[in-house]
Amino acid sequence: MRFLIIIPAHNEEQNLSFTLDSLQQQSSKGFKVVIVNDGSIDATPEVIRKYTETDSRFETINLQKSEHQPGSKVVHAFKNGLQTQSVNEFDIICKFDADIILPENYLETVKEAFANNPEYGLVGGLLYVEQEGNWVYEGNSNKHHVRGPMKAYRKECFVQMGGLRETLGWDNIDSIVLEHLGWKEVVLPELHVKLIKVKGADYTIKPADYYGRYFYFLGLNRFLAYIASSKEAMKSKSPSFFFDIVKSYEACKSRKLELKITKEEQKVVNDQRWKMLKKKWLKI
Repeated sequence: MRFLIIIPAHNEEQNLSFTLDSLQQQSSKGFKVVIVNDGSIDATPEVIRKYTETDSRFETINLQKSEHQPGSKVVHAFKNGLQTQSVNEFDIICKFDADIILPENYLETVKEAFANNPEYGLVGGLLYVEQEGNWVYEGNSNKHHVRGPMKAYRKECFVQMGGLRETLGWDNIDSIVLEHLGWKEVVLPELHVKLIKVKGADYTIKPADYYGRYFYFLGLNRFLAYIASSKEAMKSKSPSFFFDIVKSYEACKSRKLELKITKEEQKVVNDQRWKMLKKKWLKI
């Protein structure tokens, strides 16, 4: 099995070499890496050049970028990198971030998981962050969800689901769509991936606006969006946070901003959310 790894990189001069070094140190050598220099204004291009000039498995393209926002921008960069390659030449399509460190057996273990389980469509490890000198589980998502920085898709699954959506919430939409198509998303907990940079450090969007837009572009109906907003407000212990999120959601709705998912996929998303709610209600 051969890997195609796309890495969007925006101002990652401090982190990128750690990611690329960890790829060069992989026990599985059958891969190609495309680093997408996404409008960097630091020394990211120089870091990339050190690898592309010495290792034929590494390639790069350059994009212009005016702002760095979550979701749509990173997928836009990913798609530009993907377009430079013939997908049919690969078996596994990866979207990795430019600030992670992979264990040496990461690709080999992912490859074996796909080879031994034909129903697996998306595979990944768990993210760990550094706290007081120790690497601890990030905990920003449940342990059954492959996080955005380290996605590995079986090519057939990736093609069938129509690739990644250029929208906020893409890394949850993919999970819902592939599951609906009969594929499985699987986390391999023994694979510890180190995340160097705190997510969201480059985002200019405010938290309440982020969540409101996220719930809208995820395709949630009004009731489910309000439930999700209340959960975030409870986490923050701020009633006003709820109203700020709702205001952002309603602003998107009133402007009828374009969704990157179909009506059928919206129904799948909402049905899944309903199932999750019902499970929690039954436990109460």
